[in-house]
Amino acid sequence: MDPKGPFRGNPGLSIRTQVEGQPSGQEAQRVDLKNLSPSELNQFLQSFGKERYRTIQILRWLYQKGAQSFDEMTNLSKKFRRELSEVSFISTLHPLRVEQAKDGTKKFLFQLEDGNRIESVLIPDKTRLTLCLSTQVGCAFRCRFCLTGTLGWKRDLTVSEILNQILAARKMLPDRTSLTNIVLMGMGEPLANYENTLKAIALMVCPDAFKFSSRRVTLSTVGLLPELERLSKEKISFRLAISLNASEEETRTFLMPINRRYPLKKVLDLCKTFPLRPRTRITFEYVMIEGINDSSQDAKKLLRIVKGIPSKINLIPLNEIPGIPLKKPSEEKVKRFQEILMEGGLTAIVRTSKGSEISAACGQLLAKETPQ
Repeated sequence: MDPKGPFRGNPGLSIRTQVEGQPSGQEAQRVDLKNLSPSELNQFLQSFGKERYRTIQILRWLYQKGAQSFDEMTNLSKKFRRELSEVSFISTLHPLRVEQAKDGTKKFLFQLEDGNRIESVLIPDKTRLTLCLSTQVGCAFRCRFCLTGTLGWKRDLTVSEILNQILAARKMLPDRTSLTNIVLMGMGEPLANYENTLKAIALMVCPDAFKFSSRRVTLSTVGLLPELERLSKEKISFRLAISLNASEEETRTFLMPINRRYPLKKVLDLCKTFPLRPRTRITFEYVMIEGINDSSQDAKKLLRIVKGIPSKINLIPLNEIPGIPLKKPSEEKVKRFQEILMEGGLTAIVRTSKGSEISAACGQLLAKETPQ
């Protein structure tokens, strides 16, 4: 079989990868199946004469059964499996290190094929088991309270690198334990990796792939206006969270330099017209920092600026980080801030940080080789 046959007329489906067993430097065109959407996978299979139902079979093997080789796909003929192995492959991720905090939070360090590293965090709660995913290596936006931003941006993750974080974490769960929620709040800005992130989410909620409820997948963004505008024209299948972290422009610019390009007012104006599904709200994330954005006046301003937007507020007391000269407010200040918002009619939830002792809490991901 000509290994290039399936790619004729479909050049966008191919990527370069090292073929196992060949000397270094010899490359062949093989497709990472986990980089393909369901429609792309169907197109790929039809290009060498396979039936549509094969797409569903392979999706279920990849994402529901977690197959790591074609040999595991026992309802496919040996001939078909051999053909697939000649033109495609199944990528995987295995953690270099797993750290566990006393509260049960686990942090996974993954090394990618090019040597770059990312982290994911598994967060247990009473009724939920949430996996926090990364979408980029590093981050370009350098929010003042976030350690990941000190790395700068290195590259986007592929669709498969995003999805393989789920499969790797799921493989380590005890029997009869399931992930309930996915949050794209790890390393990187999801909307800066727009195409790959949305393709990955589509597979997360696909009934033949991961089967997550769209209400159980949340994408968090610093508020990239062009991408949010683009998103507003699509039928989104996830929940949207936007990092505000301030109630006025100057403070937000201090905390989040991206505010110079995409000011708070413009972000909120877009939110007022953003199409939401019934019974769905935008989540505004608000990292509380002592002496900067934690006053009663800040809370009252926040009430005013989000008026008219179906929303809830997640209050996140700062996770203090060595080398970053910002402090967490007192519990009394956090409680009073929350009370003002709730008295004004907003749903305001104080998020308890988990995993701080292993640098796994919000803003602490760095993907270092040795524990911090």
